[in-house]
Amino acid sequence: MNVQTQHHKLVARSVKFDFSNSPVQWIPNDPICSHLINGINLILPAGEFWFCRVYNKTLPYLNNPILIDDVKGFIRQEATHARAHQTAQEFLKQHDYDLETSFKKINWIFTILLGDRPLGIKALEKKSLEHFWLVTRVGVVAAIEHFTGVLGQWCMDNTSWDKADPVIADMFRWHLAEEVEHRCVAFDLFKEMIPNPVLFYLYRQFLMMLVFPIFIYMLADIARDLGKQDPDTKIQKIFNRNFLRLLPIYQKQAKATDNAPTLTFITKAIVRWISPNFHPETEGNTQQALDYLARSPAVQANR
Repeated sequence: MNVQTQHHKLVARSVKFDFSNSPVQWIPNDPICSHLINGINLILPAGEFWFCRVYNKTLPYLNNPILIDDVKGFIRQEATHARAHQTAQEFLKQHDYDLETSFKKINWIFTILLGDRPLGIKALEKKSLEHFWLVTRVGVVAAIEHFTGVLGQWCMDNTSWDKADPVIADMFRWHLAEEVEHRCVAFDLFKEMIPNPVLFYLYRQFLMMLVFPIFIYMLADIARDLGKQDPDTKIQKIFNRNFLRLLPIYQKQAKATDNAPTLTFITKAIVRWISPNFHPETEGNTQQALDYLARSPAVQANR
């Protein structure tokens, strides 16, 4: 399996993307995977800015200077990712896609459900629960980052996007390469916040049981919001299906084209998470990610 290279300082790379010549269906002849991945543009800014807010709250609890440096680097990278995907949101709006329905769902999750008030319930807003709720949210980030790290390595290995729109492909590849680069930070921080190894193991399994189905549902649901607005009525009809009927369609298309990870691929990543010996270090190839970042058109253009 791939391994991580030696520790290095995480830096936020300045990037800028010009989507003026990019199509919404940026993967040729594949509106299903195009909408599925475009939906990530809607989720990421709210999610990644939430990551930053949560991680800033952890800094007073940390004593390990290397971990502190990693957390700060993680925050800077995530904030840069969020801003880049905000420009992609504007790109979708310019193509007459209404994003408000999706934004309401996403903002409810990251502002209300996972906000500073536990589960959005006023009665739980107590000083005695403050640290527990912070640790819980750190664990949620760790679970999500397992997916982004795994998807990042999938992207580094992928070649089907070579035929896709180069600007949008580069945006996702740049982002996902940095996910591979910092894939260990969330897990290491969560582990630092729960020093008891048994409690750490049990709680990370519990949180993944919650995060996994929500993660998959949100990806499919936001893609559905976009697909129902596709100019092609045949595509609209596909995306008018409910969640359970859409999943096998996503699976079949991803397997046939390799334009998106299959559900089978993602499920196997969950199985690896179950191991008591799991660590994200073995989930990706840092040097491969750094090699892409060194040749990314957006990174090179903004040096």
